Amino acid sequence: MSSINNPGQIVILNGAPRSGKSSIAMIIQDTFEGVWVNLGVDHFMKMTPKRYHPSIGLRPGGERPDLEPIITHMYQAMYESIAAHSRVGINVVVDVGHHDGYSAPLGILPKCAWILNGLPVLFVGIHCPIEDIMKRRIETWNNSYAENGAIPEPVKRWQHYVHRPGIYDLEVDTSLWSAKECANLILQQLENSPSPSAFQFIRDMQPE
Repeated sequence: MSSINNPGQIVILNGAPRSGKSSIAMIIQDTFEGVWVNLGVDHFMKMTPKRYHPSIGLRPGGERPDLEPIITHMYQAMYESIAAHSRVGINVVVDVGHHDGYSAPLGILPKCAWILNGLPVLFVGIHCPIEDIMKRRIETWNNSYAENGAIPEPVKRWQHYVHRPGIYDLEVDTSLWSAKECANLILQQLENSPSPSAFQFIRDMQPE
């Protein structure tokens, strides 16, 4: 087991719902060397009382300003847990959809980046064309286009906000590569030991 002198690797997969993050995370857990724990958004939502749902899964658009006061704290708690696992040598994969499309900007991503300061983080942008996301939504949830044939506004907002500011160590497109191929690209990037990391640049956007 590693220690604080050799902390666990952190891989953060950021993208819109149905972009393929969870499938990549499962392959990382199943095939990468060592113990990998998934501390993604879905797991934290399941631990949150229903009256606060969707909690940190809140969509862009400022739809629930009443929940926004707790969102920053919940993200900070999630990232403190990620940091704690890494510090005792446990590898962590995180599937998440970061955005700042609230009723007012909350600056959550830079705050989270500061929490992981000094730890090894690979920040991966998970891209997927909106047409493919719609196909996956229909297959998974039987959600379809709006009555007028348009793509629903919440889906479009995710595409618009989730990759801002778009600073990544690695970007993959799940419409071009399978989940296994994406995981292999992540493994190659880890083996190349990229430095400095995207999170260092994101931290600079908002001083501690």
